[in-house]
Amino acid sequence: MAEVIIVESKDAAGALVAEEIAALVAAKPTAVLGLATGSTPLPVYRALAERRDSMDLSKITGFALDEYVGLPVEHPESYRSVINREVVEPLGLDPDRIHVPNGSLETIEHAGADYEAAIEAAGGIDLQILGIGTTGHIGFNEPGSSFASRTRVKTLTEQTRRDNARFFDSEDDVPMHCITQGLGTIHRARHLVLLAFGEGKAPAIAGAVEGPVTASLPGSALQLHERATVIVDEAAASQLKNADYYRHSYANKPTWQGL
Repeated sequence: MAEVIIVESKDAAGALVAEEIAALVAAKPTAVLGLATGSTPLPVYRALAERRDSMDLSKITGFALDEYVGLPVEHPESYRSVINREVVEPLGLDPDRIHVPNGSLETIEHAGADYEAAIEAAGGIDLQILGIGTTGHIGFNEPGSSFASRTRVKTLTEQTRRDNARFFDSEDDVPMHCITQGLGTIHRARHLVLLAFGEGKAPAIAGAVEGPVTASLPGSALQLHERATVIVDEAAASQLKNADYYRHSYANKPTWQGL
C-alpha cells in the first residue's frame, strides 16, 4: 500500500517533496521528473525555487502529465504555458529538456506514441508528482481508465471541466479533450508522490488509499505501486480510517528512508 504522510499545511508538504527531489538530484544530476500542473503541486515548486541557489537543476529532464487537445500552446492555460510559467522559469530549468504532450490537432493521432517513446528514451521517470481530482482521476485518467493505459487522448468528464473552469473565462472554454499519460505510464515511474489538500479531496483520497482497487477510481492504482507516497493535510485526511496509524508510522520512520 502507499505510505500516507499527514502534514499541517500545504507549505509543509511542499518542503517535504522539495527535500526529496533535492536528494534525488544530488545523487543523480540527470534525474527525470514527472511534472503535474494545477494548484496542488505549487507548494513543491515554490519550495524548490527557494533552494535554487543551492542546487543545480540544469541537467534534469521533465515530463508533464497532460495537455489540452486543440488549445494553442501560447494560450495562458495550455499546460505548456503553465509549466513554463510555474516550473521552468522559477527553477531555471533548461526548457529544451522539459516536455509536454503535443495537443496539436495536426499530430494528435500519433502524439501519444511519440510521448511514450520520449519517456523511454530518457530512461523513464524517477519521481512523478501527482494530484488527484474530485472524480479520483490522476493525470486526466478519468473513471474507467485502464490500469494498463499509455499516453492517449481522453474525453474529460463534465465534473472535471467544471473544476477547471476557474482557469478559463467560462466552463464552455474548457477543452473537451486532453492528451494524458496513462495509468500504465504513470505506474512505470520509480517513485510516485501524490499530494492533496482540503476537504474537497477527502473522499477521493480515502477511496484511493483505503478503498478497493478499481478503474472506477483511478487513483486507487497507487495501491499497486511498489513505492508510492501520499502527502495530505488534515482536511484531505479527514475520511481516512487509519489516519492514526499513518501518523504513528511516519513519526517512527527511520530518517534514512526519506519519502
